[in-house]
Amino acid sequence: MKKFTFKGVLDGIRSSVAPQIKPDQEIVETLRPDYFQVAKTFRHGFPYQPTALAFDPIQRLLAIGTKNGSLRIIGRPGVDAQVRHELEAAVVQVEFLMNEGALITVTADDSLHLWNFRQKRADVVHSLKFQRERITVIHLPLRSKWLYVGSERGNVHFVNVETFTLSGYIINWNKAIEVTRPTHPGPIVHLSDNPADSSKLLIGFETGLMVLWDLKTKKPECRWQWGDSLKSIDWHFEGKQFTCSHNDGSLTTWNVKPSTKPANIIYPHAKNKTESCKPIQKVEWKSSKSGESYLIFSGGLTADTAGRVPSITIMHGKTTTVLEMDHNIVDFVTLCESPYNSDVQEPYAVAVLMQNDLVLIDLLSSGYPCFENPHPMDIHESPVSCVHYIADCPSDLIPAFYSVGSRSASKRTGYSENKWPIAGGEWSPTSCSYNEIILTGHTDGSVRFWDASAGSLQVLYKLKTAKVFEKARSKSPEGGDEDQFSVQMLSFCPESRKLAVAGISSYVVLFKFRKLESTFETTTLEIPIYSESLDEAAESSPEEAPSKPAGASEESTALVKVRTGPQKKPPGFQACLACVTPSNNGEPPGQITALTINSSYGLLAYGLDNGIVIVDFIQKCVLLNISTADMYGSADPYQRAPRSPKRTTALSETSDGERCRSPSIDQEFNETRESCPDHRLDKLDSSFSRSRSSSMSSLDNITTESIQCLTFGDSYTKKSDPSNFPTLWIGTSVGSVLTIMINLPPSGEPRTTQPVTVAPCGTIFRLKGGVLTMSFLDCNGALIPYAYEAWRDEGRDKQKTPTKNSSGLNRMSPALTGSSESVSSNPGGGGGVGGSGVAQLQQQSQVSCDRQFVTIVSEKQVRVVALPSQNCVSKYVIPDADFMVKSEVISMKDSVCLACYISNGHINIYSLPSLKVLVDVDFLALSDLSFQTQKQGIVDPMLSIWGQQMFVNEDTDQIAKTFCFSNRGHGLFLNTPSEVQRFSVSTEFCQSLPEMMGELFQPHEMPEPPKQSFFIGLFGGGSRSIDREELFGESTSGKAPKLVAKLVPGPSAQLDALGNRASTAASEISRAHLLAVERGEKLSNLEDRTARMMNEAEQFSSNARELMMKNRDKRWYQL
Repeated sequence: MKKFTFKGVLDGIRSSVAPQIKPDQEIVETLRPDYFQVAKTFRHGFPYQPTALAFDPIQRLLAIGTKNGSLRIIGRPGVDAQVRHELEAAVVQVEFLMNEGALITVTADDSLHLWNFRQKRADVVHSLKFQRERITVIHLPLRSKWLYVGSERGNVHFVNVETFTLSGYIINWNKAIEVTRPTHPGPIVHLSDNPADSSKLLIGFETGLMVLWDLKTKKPECRWQWGDSLKSIDWHFEGKQFTCSHNDGSLTTWNVKPSTKPANIIYPHAKNKTESCKPIQKVEWKSSKSGESYLIFSGGLTADTAGRVPSITIMHGKTTTVLEMDHNIVDFVTLCESPYNSDVQEPYAVAVLMQNDLVLIDLLSSGYPCFENPHPMDIHESPVSCVHYIADCPSDLIPAFYSVGSRSASKRTGYSENKWPIAGGEWSPTSCSYNEIILTGHTDGSVRFWDASAGSLQVLYKLKTAKVFEKARSKSPEGGDEDQFSVQMLSFCPESRKLAVAGISSYVVLFKFRKLESTFETTTLEIPIYSESLDEAAESSPEEAPSKPAGASEESTALVKVRTGPQKKPPGFQACLACVTPSNNGEPPGQITALTINSSYGLLAYGLDNGIVIVDFIQKCVLLNISTADMYGSADPYQRAPRSPKRTTALSETSDGERCRSPSIDQEFNETRESCPDHRLDKLDSSFSRSRSSSMSSLDNITTESIQCLTFGDSYTKKSDPSNFPTLWIGTSVGSVLTIMINLPPSGEPRTTQPVTVAPCGTIFRLKGGVLTMSFLDCNGALIPYAYEAWRDEGRDKQKTPTKNSSGLNRMSPALTGSSESVSSNPGGGGGVGGSGVAQLQQQSQVSCDRQFVTIVSEKQVRVVALPSQNCVSKYVIPDADFMVKSEVISMKDSVCLACYISNGHINIYSLPSLKVLVDVDFLALSDLSFQTQKQGIVDPMLSIWGQQMFVNEDTDQIAKTFCFSNRGHGLFLNTPSEVQRFSVSTEFCQSLPEMMGELFQPHEMPEPPKQSFFIGLFGGGSRSIDREELFGESTSGKAPKLVAKLVPGPSAQLDALGNRASTAASEISRAHLLAVERGEKLSNLEDRTARMMNEAEQFSSNARELMMKNRDKRWYQL
C-alpha cells in the first residue's frame, strides 16, 4: 500500500500548477533608491505678500520678509537665498547686524529670531519669545551688542544679541511720560539713538508723544507732544534736529531742546491748510556732501482727489518730485554710502518695496529713473496660468531665443544707465553640461521663455499671442476676471521649434520660429465639435459641402476673431495657423483640455470637454473633429445625455479644402467599426468614477467625457498588428484609452499634396480615474524618443522641394527575442503594490513577440502594458484616499522612471517597467497649492463628519498645469502666485547644489568712522559713545523677570548643545576608561607585590626551618 505523506501532497499541488514562464531576455532595471533624493533647489520670482524690508550698506544685501514667514536675501545677479521661519508667522521687521553676516527678524507671534548667513544657507541661531508683551518696533545701533525692543504697552526692553537674553534694564511707559498725563501714550512706533550722543534714546509713541530718554541717568531729558498720530521719525546727522511724519499728511521738525512747538511744519502736497491729505507712512532725512539734504517720504497726497495712486516723494533742495507707483507701498529704505548716522550719508538710491514689485530709484541721475532689475521678479507681471519645463534641451535654443528677445529688449528706455546697486555676495555661474528652458503662459495671452540653466533664471523672449486676434476685449467664457486670451496649455517641440498655444476662449494657435521678419496671413480654421452616431456620419459626403470657411455656419460664432489679411510679424515665433472652436446654436464651446503636436507627422491634436480635433498643419486642413462619444462607435459602454449640437454643415476648408480633406474619412468610420471587434471591451474595468468624491453618481449615465491626454507615437492598435504605424493615443476623463490610426503618405511622396487619413479604432483599455499621461518604451525598457522634424528657417532659405514625409521611416522597436509568452496583471491589483505579472496567458499564439511597452497613468492607478499583445506587465493602484495630481515618465542616469505627485503631498518614483517603488517622500501638501484654485476646499457632505476636505477636479487640473517633472530629475511648481520653486529628485544634482548656490557673506572692512574736527572736540561737540555693557549688563542692571520672554535655541544651537553633550559624554567615557586602566595597573602591581611577599615568606620559612633543624639537638649553652 502506498504511503501518503504531507510532503507528497504539497509536491502534488506544486506539480499541478503551471510553472512561471520568463523570457530569455529579462529587462535589467539599473535605477536604485540611492540615486534619488527629493529636495527643493532654487526659488525665483517676487516674494509673495511682502511685509518688511532691510538693507546692509556694507555687504550690499537686501532682505525681504513676507506674510507667510519667508525671508529672501538678494544681492548681485545669482545671489538669491530663501529661508522660512518654522512657525510661518508673518515677518514684521528685519534688522541687519551690519557687516556681521547676521540679521534679526521680528515675527507676528512676538518672537525675535537671530539668523546667521555666513554660510550659503541661512539658519536660525536663537529665538526669543515674548510672552507678556507684543513687539511693535526694534532698533539695533551700529556695532552694538544690545537690541532695543519697543512694545505695544509702551515699554522698552534691551536684548543681548550674542546670548539672546533680556537685560534687567527696562524703560516703563509710566516713567517716560509726564506725571500729569492722564492717558496711556500708546504703542511705541519708533526707537533710535541720537547721532551725536548714543546715550540719548528717542522714543516715539503712536499718540504723538516723543521722549528723549537719558540711558545713563534713567530719566527723560525732553518731551514733545504733537496733536496728530505719529508714523515715523528720522534724525538729521548732526543730532540737533529730527523730523516726524504724521497721520494728517504733515511733516514736523523739532529741535533737541524742550519746546511746545516744532521748529517747522509743512504739508508737502496740500495747497492750503484746509485741504486734507493722506498719512505720510514713513520719512527719511538724508544729507549729501553738496549741502542739500534729501527728504524722502511715502504717501501724503491729497485725500479728496480721485484716482490718486501710491507715491514716493523726493524733496531735494528746492525741487519736489513725486514718483507714482503701480502698487501699494509696503516699505522703502534709502541706500547710502556711509553706514554711520553721525556722518554725511550721501544717498545714491531708494529701494521701494511694493505689494507686487521691487523698484530701485537712482538718486544720482536726472529725473530719478529706475534701475533695471537683474533678478526675475516680474514672473507675475501677468498671472501665470500654465508652465512647461524642458531640461536637457537642444543647445542652440537659448542663443536663438536670446537673439530675437534682445532686439525687443533693446527698445526699452527709461532705465538708469548705472549698475544695479545691490551687488552683495558672490556667484560664479557653474558650467552645466545641459541647458534648461522654462515656458510660462500668462492670463494676458503672453508666453515667456526663460533660461533656467545652472540655477539661474533669465528671461529670453516674450511672445504675445493676443496680437493674432482682434483687439475686442471681453470677459472669459466662464465669466471670470481672466482675459479672453489667457493661455491654458502649451505644447512645444524644441527640435522643430514649433509651439502650439491653447487659450481660454477655445482656440489653438500654431507658431513657427523664424529668425527674420516676415509678412503673411495667418490661416484660420473654424472647427466645431459635432455629436452624432457613426451611421449619421457616413451619410454626409464631403463633396456636398459648400465652399466656405471650415465649420462656418450662420448660427456659429467664435469667441475671438483672428486678424485677417497679411500681417507684419517680427522675428521669433510667428503664427501660421489658428484653430477656433465656435459656439453653435448659442451653446458655448468646450474648454480645451489636452494639446499635442508632432512635427514628424505634421499633425496637431487637441481635446476638449466634449470632443477631439486633429489638424494637418502642413496642408492646413482638418482631419477629424468628432465628439468623444462618437469615438466609441457602437461599442459605447455608457448611457449619455446629449449635449453637443448636431452637425449643421459639412466640414470644408478655407481655400483648397476639397483637395486637402481625406475623401474617405466618413467611410473609414464604418470600416473602423468592423475592424475593431468587441473583444477590446473585455479589458474595460468596471466601477470607475472620474470624480474622487463619494457623493458622485455612477458613470453608467454620464453627460460629458473630456479628453485628458493625447500622445502621438508609432505603435500598435490591435493584437494582430505585424508592425507599428503612426497612431494617436487618447486618454479620457473616465479612464478610457482609445486609439486613432494615422495613414501618412509613403516615404518619398510630397507631403504637401498627398492626403492624410485618420480612423478611430475604439477603446483598448479602461482605468480607474482620468488618464494623466501615456509614454512608450521599447522592449528593453528604454523610452522611445518622439519623432520630430529638424528645424530650418523657412524665412531665410526656402527650398523648392516640398517637405518630405519623415513619418514613413521604420521606427519599429526591436523585438523581445526568445519567447512567445506574455504576462498579465493580477486581476485583484492591490493598493500600493507593484510588480510584474506572472500568470500564464490563455492565448499565447496570437503574437510571436512583444516589441513595445506603453505606460498609462491615471488618477487612481498605473499600468505597464506590452504591445501588441495588450497584456498587463505590471500594475500599481493608488490607495482609495489618494489620487495622482501630476505624473511624467522622465530620463534618469541613462534609464527611465515614472515620477508622480500624489494628493497626499508625497512624491513617488517608480521603476519601469516593473513599477517598483524607488522613492516615497513627503514633499508638499496639496493645500499649499490651493491658492491657484477657484474653490480652495470643498467639504464633501459624506465626509464632513470626519472633517475631511476634498478638491474638485477642476482645481487639481489647474494645479497640474503649473507642476512639472522633467528629465534628469528636475521639476518645478508655482509655489505662490508670484514665485516658481524648482526641485530635484536626483541625488547627484542635490550633492552638487552647494557649488551652484551663491555666497551671501563676503568679508569687508568697516569704513572709517567720521573724524571730529579739533574745535568740535575741544568744545564738547561731536558724537559721544557709551558703554552699553556697563549700562545693560547683569552686573549693573540685574536679571530680567523670567516670565517676560523665553529663549528658544535654534537648530544650530541645538546641534551645538547636542555636540557638547556628546563631547562631554565621550570625555566622561574616556575618563572612566583611563581610571579603569589605572585601576587595572594598580591591581597588577599589587598582585606582583603580593606574589613577591609570598615568595619572600616561603624563603623565610625555609631558612627558619633549616636553622631549626641545624640547632635542634644543641643545648642552649652550645649556641
